[in-house]
Amino acid sequence: MTNNKALTAHLSMFGAEVFWGLMAPLAKDAMTHGLDGIDMVSFRVLGGCILFWIASIFAPKENVPWKDKLMFAGAAIFGLVCNQCCYTIGLSITSPMNASIMTTSMPIFAMILSFFILKEPITWKKTVGVILGCSGALILITSSATAVNTKVGDTRGDLLCLAAQLSFALYLALFSPIIKRYSVFTINKWMFLWASFLLLPFTANHVSQIEWSTTPLQTWLEAGYVVFFGTFIGYILTMIGQRVLRPTVVSIYNYIQPIVSVAVSICMGLGLFTIFQGLAIILVFSGVWLVIKSKSKKDIEKAE
Repeated sequence: MTNNKALTAHLSMFGAEVFWGLMAPLAKDAMTHGLDGIDMVSFRVLGGCILFWIASIFAPKENVPWKDKLMFAGAAIFGLVCNQCCYTIGLSITSPMNASIMTTSMPIFAMILSFFILKEPITWKKTVGVILGCSGALILITSSATAVNTKVGDTRGDLLCLAAQLSFALYLALFSPIIKRYSVFTINKWMFLWASFLLLPFTANHVSQIEWSTTPLQTWLEAGYVVFFGTFIGYILTMIGQRVLRPTVVSIYNYIQPIVSVAVSICMGLGLFTIFQGLAIILVFSGVWLVIKSKSKKDIEKAE
């Protein structure tokens, strides 16, 4: 039974990262043929809300006091609104390859925030890891700044995708206790509901101006993929994996997303792979690996 749970968890994490890796180039293509970043993030939030509330009907019921419902509003701000707005709008500006590479930086932000919020120690491995990861991000950003082709990247989009990782790291650091208290469906139905209330009043007018009749069918299919597989199924799978696998193992799966994204982006003609991106991948991956491998506060206390 334990082996089955572990296998399910590994397959879930692998599937989630593949879905997210495919999401970047497909969303980018949709946002160049009829939609933009504001449209896409609005569809993600509203679509996720509808799907998770429907799914929650068939899931075990959980009593959520109003105090926790209000906590989910705060979690929605960092975990969904800021995270998805920054990533989706950033993706609409930069290349899908750069956007996916930036997503792997989240463990570095999580480590830095853990130092300030949870008083986790900073080891030499973490220090070197942060330096390497930041160097990789800087190379990516500066190469985007000097690029004459948007397929290589755009500094504004790169920075927005980086901000998305900082936002999600804040969400994990500040709301970890309440996340562990409830099921995946309870967490997401309330977070997506709050996100819809917070976001849609500002974006509804923009979305209403979409040229619905002239937007290609392929664009709607790609948007549907982003909502259903990239958001709904992706969130479910990753939470299934997180409940069984150690955080270090979960973090390793982050490497799959940019690999899938880079390969698909090149095949679709949405990105150009340069030597600077290759160097950035090596530095960011190495930095994240060192951060993951370094000892936590609990590990140090056990050793003593």
